[in-house]
Amino acid sequence: VQLQASGGGLVQTGGSLRVSCTASGGTFRTFNMAWFRQAPAKEREFVAAIHRSGGTSYADSVKTRFTISRDNRRSMASLQMNSLNPEDTAIYYCAASPTGVLSSLALSHSYAYWGQGTKFTVSS
Repeated sequence: VQLQASGGGLVQTGGSLRVSCTASGGTFRTFNMAWFRQAPAKEREFVAAIHRSGGTSYADSVKTRFTISRDNRRSMASLQMNSLNPEDTAIYYCAASPTGVLSSLALSHSYAYWGQGTKFTVSS
């Protein structure tokens, strides 16, 4: 399974951005999908996940601002990000796993496949 993330760039504080992850080489509808991020000099952290059943999970820091979705026909998972602030600046990685329940999807070790990451910067 290969994951290709896209949609990075530069956005101003308060702005919006959408990042997407396209999967190939597997049966996308059977995968749980997630986004993690890694800011400079920080550990990688969970952002959002969507179970293959459609259930979603979010980090507390983003749950009122970000929305994760999936399009099984296009083998794509997306993250719509609103009300961005400089603390959201990071490299965003998409991840996929063929197993797992929703409660486990915030854990990075739950994921077998990772994309290369897409970077965006929120300017103040």
